[in-house]
Amino acid sequence: MANAKVIEAKQEAVDVVTGKLQNSITTVVADYRGLNVAQVTELRKQLREAGVEFQVLKNTLLRRATAAAELSELDEVLTGPTAIAFSENDAVAPAKILNDFAKKNDALKLKGGVVEGKVVSESQIKALAELPSREGLLSMLLSVLQAPMRNFALAVKAVADKEEQSA
Repeated sequence: MANAKVIEAKQEAVDVVTGKLQNSITTVVADYRGLNVAQVTELRKQLREAGVEFQVLKNTLLRRATAAAELSELDEVLTGPTAIAFSENDAVAPAKILNDFAKKNDALKLKGGVVEGKVVSESQIKALAELPSREGLLSMLLSVLQAPMRNFALAVKAVADKEEQSA
């Protein structure tokens, strides 16, 4: 009887993780071996503030969830201690936070992840982390869109000033 309850609880856990894998925009898998409690607490705080869920999960549970979510290619990186960050809102946040934290703490190693339903490598996660934030990209786009208008306004002003001087 107790065995059936344990199996049912584990299946529910697999279903929850499967749902997170399917619903998150970006999922990053990392090896946290060597981080102390204070470091893990700081990392969790940074991720939580960005709206990213961070969990330490057993690889067998993750393998079952990846199979159910049709992301079995991710199984290659599910070795050793595994922590996983899920983000449903921001595609760059988990990669950026984990990558920045890994630069300061050699113990944290990125393994790979899933971006918009596609399994990606560690190098692709790092490349994603180097992208500017959404707000940064929007401000770049805005300045590019404003440049022609600004140049036109300056040209009109220069013509008006020239006409004024000659008059």
